[in-house]
Amino acid sequence: MRHPIKSEIPVFVALAILGAGIALEHSAVDHGGVLLWGLLGLVLASIIGVAFRISHHAEVLAVRWGEPYGTLILTIAAVSVEVVILIVLLQGAPNPTLARDTVFAALMLDINGILGIAAIIGGLKHGRSRYNLDSANSFMAMLIVAIGIGMFIPDFVPDQHWKAYSLFSVGTMVLMYAAFLRLQTVEHRSFFEHVSSVDDEAHDSAHSPSWLHVATMVGAIVLVGLLSEVLSVLLDAGLAGSGLPRSLPAVLVALLSASPEILTAARAAAANRMQTTVNIALGASLATVLLTLPVIEAIALTSGERIIMALTPMQGGMLLLTMLAVMNNLHNGSTNAIEGVSHLALFCAFAGLVAIGLL
Repeated sequence: MRHPIKSEIPVFVALAILGAGIALEHSAVDHGGVLLWGLLGLVLASIIGVAFRISHHAEVLAVRWGEPYGTLILTIAAVSVEVVILIVLLQGAPNPTLARDTVFAALMLDINGILGIAAIIGGLKHGRSRYNLDSANSFMAMLIVAIGIGMFIPDFVPDQHWKAYSLFSVGTMVLMYAAFLRLQTVEHRSFFEHVSSVDDEAHDSAHSPSWLHVATMVGAIVLVGLLSEVLSVLLDAGLAGSGLPRSLPAVLVALLSASPEILTAARAAAANRMQTTVNIALGASLATVLLTLPVIEAIALTSGERIIMALTPMQGGMLLLTMLAVMNNLHNGSTNAIEGVSHLALFCAFAGLVAIGLL
């Protein structure tokens, strides 16, 4: 059993990198080159390390509290990291589409990336991996409406009415998520449960108090916010005149927050627990839309400057294909490797479009 302090080495390393980043960020921006990109890489790596520690503490609570609370804690922890990084980056160089591109990238990564990888792993190892069909239907019913309200309708809202619509969308999404949480944890809790244990790996051998894990998670999320301040400065300097894809910051935010979920979902699929994977992939997607968008819209209302949330035609087409693939593949209570390949192909298409600057 590892000592609790030793387990938090990534957090202490991240604190050291934060100190170095604050001390060196101006020199890195002035000199550029290896110093800039090297420091940027260290900051990114430290954020990923802290994100994995946040995920670990969320998994401990998941083991103790069971489903559906387990994956609910994991998804909220991941979305919290995403929201914190996004808010900080929005304070940097003007980027009115950053929030939209981040939510879109998160949907591509959560649905096509996580579901695709997990279905392939589960299919190759177990043939067919089963889950509760009611959970997939419930997630999709909410997700389609949330995306429509938050990312399709804004394209048709004129500038003189955007504040009124933002207020409506914020209120609607908060009510939708509150209602979904109630139904997920009380009346329809059985929809999101699975028979097997959360994980064969205990993660809880120290029997430390739950409040300590909650406090550590909160502190780690604050640390992510501080690291993101340095990341924002370095990223703005690195992207200026570099010719890199304009959506790269959005993809990085989505990847930083989702990296622990990808590992958790892959382990669940290997253990033939596709229910956990479905809860993570679709639950994270729903939480991203219903939690991130209200925060961003609230920031826009406070500042008085409209943030672009309407999807581009290319993004809308990719999202439509994704929704059609999900509804076709998650319709019978089981997944296989062929279905996983279809989702992974869509994710590869997304990655390719980002690389050539079309997304």
